[in-house]
Amino acid sequence: MNARAQRVLEYHKVLDQLAGLAVTEGGKALCLALKPVSVLREAELAQQETSHAESELYRLGASPIAPFTDTRPAVEKANRGGVLSPRDLLDVAQLLAISRQVRASLCGPVPENDPRLQNRMRLTAMGLGEQRTLEEDIRRAILGEDEISDYASPQLGDIRRGMRRTQDKVREKLDGYLHSVQMQKYLQDVLVTQRGGRFVLPVKAESRSMVPGLVHDQSASGATVFIEPMAVVELNNKLKQLEAEEREEIQRILAAFSARVAAASPVITASQEILYLLDFAFAKAALSRQMRGIQPRLNQKGIFRLVRARHPLIAADAVVPIDVNLGREFDALVITGPNTGGKTVTLKTCGLISLMAAAGLHIPCDAGSEAAIFYDIFADIGDEQSIEQSLSTFSSHMKNIVSILEAVRPGTLVLLDELGAGTDPAEGAALAIALLEHIQKSGARVVATTHYSELKAYALTTPGVENASMEFDVATLRPTYRLSIGIPGKSNAFAISGKLGLGEGILNRAKELLSAEDVRFEDVISSAQEQRQLAEKERAIAEGIHQEAVRLREESQRIQKEIARKEEEILRKAREEARRTLNQAREQAERALKTVKRAKQENNGYQLVREAQRDIRDALLAHGESVPQSVAEDTPLEKVTVGQKVRIIGVGTVGTVLTLPDGKGDVQLQAGSARMKVALARLCAAGAESNAKKPSFSNRRTVPNYQKQPESREMPMRSSAMSVDVRGQTLDEALLQVDAFIDGAILSGFQEVMIIHGKGTGVLRAGIQQHLRANPQVKSVRDGRYGEGEQGVSVVTLK
Repeated sequence: MNARAQRVLEYHKVLDQLAGLAVTEGGKALCLALKPVSVLREAELAQQETSHAESELYRLGASPIAPFTDTRPAVEKANRGGVLSPRDLLDVAQLLAISRQVRASLCGPVPENDPRLQNRMRLTAMGLGEQRTLEEDIRRAILGEDEISDYASPQLGDIRRGMRRTQDKVREKLDGYLHSVQMQKYLQDVLVTQRGGRFVLPVKAESRSMVPGLVHDQSASGATVFIEPMAVVELNNKLKQLEAEEREEIQRILAAFSARVAAASPVITASQEILYLLDFAFAKAALSRQMRGIQPRLNQKGIFRLVRARHPLIAADAVVPIDVNLGREFDALVITGPNTGGKTVTLKTCGLISLMAAAGLHIPCDAGSEAAIFYDIFADIGDEQSIEQSLSTFSSHMKNIVSILEAVRPGTLVLLDELGAGTDPAEGAALAIALLEHIQKSGARVVATTHYSELKAYALTTPGVENASMEFDVATLRPTYRLSIGIPGKSNAFAISGKLGLGEGILNRAKELLSAEDVRFEDVISSAQEQRQLAEKERAIAEGIHQEAVRLREESQRIQKEIARKEEEILRKAREEARRTLNQAREQAERALKTVKRAKQENNGYQLVREAQRDIRDALLAHGESVPQSVAEDTPLEKVTVGQKVRIIGVGTVGTVLTLPDGKGDVQLQAGSARMKVALARLCAAGAESNAKKPSFSNRRTVPNYQKQPESREMPMRSSAMSVDVRGQTLDEALLQVDAFIDGAILSGFQEVMIIHGKGTGVLRAGIQQHLRANPQVKSVRDGRYGEGEQGVSVVTLK
C-alpha cells in the first residue's frame, strides 16, 4: 500500500490507538507493524481473527493476557550455557504461569459441534506449552530478586541452619562482653555491630589494648575502634566459610534451573510468541468494541457501501455519521460544498476505513456495510507547498497527481482533495475534468472534492460519475456535515456574505454579474437541496414513528412476560400452600396412628381405634384430601349368618362367613384361599363397595411363586402376611395405594406386609422403598427372598 496515502490519511494514529490497547511489548510491536493487505483471502482471515477475539472478549469479560517481561534474552543466555539471575528465572516462571492460565481460559471443554471449537483464539492457544513442574519449582525456590528459599535444596537448608547456629554462638560470646562489668568500661557503646561482614565491638581508642582481638575499622573521629575479640575470630571465620558455601550452592541452584530453562526453551519461546499474537488479536477486538465497529463484507470488485460511517479519529460525541457508496452504480464521486463543511473529512473517512478493513480491523460503521480490498490506495489531500523546492500549492498537488497517474490501475482507489485548485479557475476546472476522465478510464475508483461548477455539470451529464454534497444550514451559517449523494452542492457564498453583513447593493450587483445559465443552475441545485432536506425530515419522522411502534411492541411483550411471571408466582405460592396443608394433614394422621397403637395395647381399645380413624378422616376431609378405605366410615354388623359376604373394617378384605360368633365374639371367615378369625365388631356388610376400586389387598401367606395354601389352614390375623399389587401403575399412583395399604395394615395390627411391584425397570421398586424408609411407622424394608418373589416384591416390617 502507498506509504504517502497511509500518512496523509493518518493510518498511523489508528495504529497508535490499537497499540495502546495491547498489554505486552510484543503485542504493541505487532500492532504498530500492522499493514493493510491487498489479497482478499488474507483480509478475510484477519477480519475473522478480530471477530473471534471479540467473541472471546465478551465471553470472558476481559483479555486473559497479563503483562509479562520478554524472556527471549534470558532463554538465549541459558541456551549458550549461561547462568540466569533470580530475576530472569522469575520472569520465565511468570511467562509459564500466564501461558498455562490463558490456555485454560481459551481451551476449556466445550460441547461437541460447539462453534467455539473453530474459534481461532482457541486454535491458536492450543499451541501454548505447559511446564508446570518447572514453573512451580522456580517459584518455590526463588522468593525474590535477591532471596533464595532455604528449601531450594537440602544442602542450602543445611548451610543456612549452620550459619544461624554460628551467628547465635558469636552473639552469645559477644553478649558476654557486653554484660561484663569489667568490659563495659572499655566499650564506647554497649552493642554488637559488623565491619567487613564480621561481628565486632565498638571499643574506646584509649582502651584498645584492654580488648584482645583484631581491629577492623575506626570511627571518623578516631575515638572508637571496632575490634573483633579473639574469642569469636574462629567462629567468624567459620561463618565466612559457610557464607562462601552458601554462595556456591546458590550458584549451583541457579545453574541447574538455567539448564532446565534451556531444555524447555522451544516451548518457552513458542509460548511467548503465541501470547504476543493473542495479545495483538485481543487488542484488535478491544478497538472494535471501543469504536463500536463491525466486521464488513469484503470484496475485490472495488465496491464499498458504508452505512453510518464514522471517522475513527474523531471523538464519538462529535463525529457525524455519513452514508457513502461507490463502485456499483458509479465509479467516480464528486463532492462539493462550502469550506469547513466536511468534504475532506469524508474523503479521509473513505480512505481510512478502506485501510482498516484491509488490515483486518473492524470498521466504525453500522451493520450492512461492505468494504473493498484495493490493490493500492492513493491520496492527494492537503496543502504540501514546498518553499525549498520552489513549488506552489498547485505545483505540489500536480507533482503528486502525476506520480499517482503513473501507478493507477484497475482495483485501485484514488482520493483527490480540491481537484484543480490553485490556478486559473477555467483551466483548473478543465484540467480536473480531464484527470477524472483519465482515472475513470483506467478502471480505478475515484472520490474527489471541488468547488468548480463545471465539475458539478460534468458529473450530471457523464455516465459512471455521481454528484454528492455536504449539507449547509444557511439559517445558522453552520455545516451539518451530512453527505447527500445524487445532489451537487451549492456554494452559498451570497447567503453567507449577507448573513455576515455584506451590503445588499453589493450582493445584488454580484447576482447581476452571474450569467442567467449560472443562476438557473444554482436555483436547480437549491431546489434539489430543499427537496432532499424535506425528504430527510419526513424520513426521520417516519423512522421515529417506526421506532415508537417497536418500543410499544417491546413494552407489550414485556408486560405479557410480567403477567406470565406473576401468574407463575401465584401458582407456585398455591402449590406451596397446598403442600403445607397436606403435610399438616399427614402429621395429624400420624398422631392419630400413634394413638391407635397405644390403644391396641389396652383392654377394650377398639373404640379408641375407631375414634382415631374418625380423626384421620375428618382431618383429610377438612383439607380437601381423599379418604383411604382404611379409615372410611363403616357401620359394624351386630349379627351375621353363615354364607354372608362381609368386609373387614379398615382393611377392605372381603370374605364369606363360615361360622357364627363363638363365645369370644369371633367369626371364622374364608377370604380367598385363607381362613381367619375376626371379631364381629370389626365386620361390616360387603355391599356394593366390594366391587368398587380398592387397594388390591390379599391375605395370602407368602409362599414361593404365591402358591395356594391348603384351604383348611387357619391364619390368625396378627401373624398373617398381607400384600398389595401395584404392578402396571405409575410411581405416584402406586405410592398413594401403598400409603393407604400401610395405614390399614397398621390399624389391623399386622407386623409384616408385602408390596408386589414387579421387576420391570426398577423404578417402582426404588421409589416405593425410598418412600417407605421415610415413613416413621415402617421399621424396615427389604427385597423378597428366594421363593418370595425376590426383587419383584418388597417385604415391609411395621413398628
